[in-house]
Amino acid sequence: MPSLKDTIISSMVNGPDVLLDRMVGTRNGRDYAADRFKTRDIINKIHPQKLHLKVLEITNETSIAKTIRLISTNGYLPVFQAGQYINIFLEIDGIRTSRPYSISSSPKRSEEHTSELQKIPTGFVSDYFLDKVKVGDIFEANGPAGVFHYNPIFHKKKSVFLAGGSGITPFMSMTKEILESGADREIHLIYGSRDEDVTIFHNELANLAKNNSNFKYHLVLSEPNNKDCKCKTGFIDDKCIKELIGNVDEYTFYLCGPQIMTDFCMKGLNTLNVPHNHIRREVFGSRQDIQNEEGWPKEFTGNEIFKITVNDKVINAKASESILIALERANIRVNVCCRSGECSLCRIKLVGGKVFMPRGVALRLTDTKFGYIHSCKAYPISDIEIRL
Repeated sequence: MPSLKDTIISSMVNGPDVLLDRMVGTRNGRDYAADRFKTRDIINKIHPQKLHLKVLEITNETSIAKTIRLISTNGYLPVFQAGQYINIFLEIDGIRTSRPYSISSSPKRSEEHTSELQKIPTGFVSDYFLDKVKVGDIFEANGPAGVFHYNPIFHKKKSVFLAGGSGITPFMSMTKEILESGADREIHLIYGSRDEDVTIFHNELANLAKNNSNFKYHLVLSEPNNKDCKCKTGFIDDKCIKELIGNVDEYTFYLCGPQIMTDFCMKGLNTLNVPHNHIRREVFGSRQDIQNEEGWPKEFTGNEIFKITVNDKVINAKASESILIALERANIRVNVCCRSGECSLCRIKLVGGKVFMPRGVALRLTDTKFGYIHSCKAYPISDIEIRL
């Protein structure tokens, strides 16, 4: 008699297929019973507290983007799901900070992680990675994290990937995994870029589409610099999506890119009446012009300087920079991973003062009740006092 769990799974979109795959794996896969006394070692391999990664190779993708290949210094990298990221720690001019980078390599290639780094106008970390990092450098990182990945039980087998800029990175991992494994899935990748010169992986994606009938690649350029370009031009709006994929009811949609781009795509999906549970949206850090975010108090320009009292120390903080960045500049250590208001590792208690928090911050009900905020997505709009 099937268990309650199996009964529930069987009622999901792809539930019967998942149960069949599990049965085949149990029957023909490895017997893990002998590992029952090695629980801690197994957990540490799958979810390590720290990774030590060495730069194996750096490749120029465009004039403002590079691919960095990373290998483990001890020869082992944990498994990950296509679409996840690693959070890399580094020290720049005495400031210890970190940045999350999506993995672009396939989970089938467990010997390395690759990630794409694109220059950000106001990002001192991106400048460091693009201009100063060299082969052989070693970094500390968190293990793979994030929930932006395919779920075979709930998600449709037909997928639409909506990417912008370096938001192509997790979709490269997803696409490679699907095509390399011969999975029974269909992909439409709609990639928005300014022009061909700054389009990451363009040639590789075009070749994948040419050689795989279940992968369709659509490049949409907002400012094409080549008059003979045969790509679609404009923006990824409802008309563009409808024209390229047809019946939207058949697909699960995945969005990753700058917030201004994903906001625009969301409007298009809403116009097309795509149900919310058919849309997966990856958090993509904080926007560089937070003062233009919806709800930002109009009386502030973002250049104001406020005081942050933390324990027995007082530091300066710029209104347009997150509290997390202000703390890092003052060499005050805060636990952190996603830097996008989702993982909650950087929670701090707001004792006094006012902060601005943009959309997308995954605060728990208890956080709100007891005055906790995510420092990566909180911006001071008065002098404040916090407790770590």
